[in-house]
Amino acid sequence: MVRKAQELGCIVGSASDRALSAQQSLWDRAGIKNDFIARKHELDQVIEKFKADFYVHTGDRDLDKAFSLEAGFHFWWMTDAGNEPWIPMATGENESIPDFTMSPED
Repeated sequence: MVRKAQELGCIVGSASDRALSAQQSLWDRAGIKNDFIARKHELDQVIEKFKADFYVHTGDRDLDKAFSLEAGFHFWWMTDAGNEPWIPMATGENESIPDFTMSPED
């Protein structure tokens, strides 16, 4: 999924409460060159560093959602992101950004 997003020109990285070195280790073990790693409360710095048409952070906790929205990212639950909704956006087939901010339980 990540490789497909990169092939479509998406900037891909991770923002987690894990240590930066632990995040980088995950990318390295997967053999994927990431564009950034950050702590999830530093997502605003990702926006400052990378110019993009839209910013999306995926996660599985309300805290992920809160940090995403506070930084100006759209938030998608990982269950929704697994359906790769960015593909039609990245290819220009759909310019609207799906709203997946509701909890999967809602």
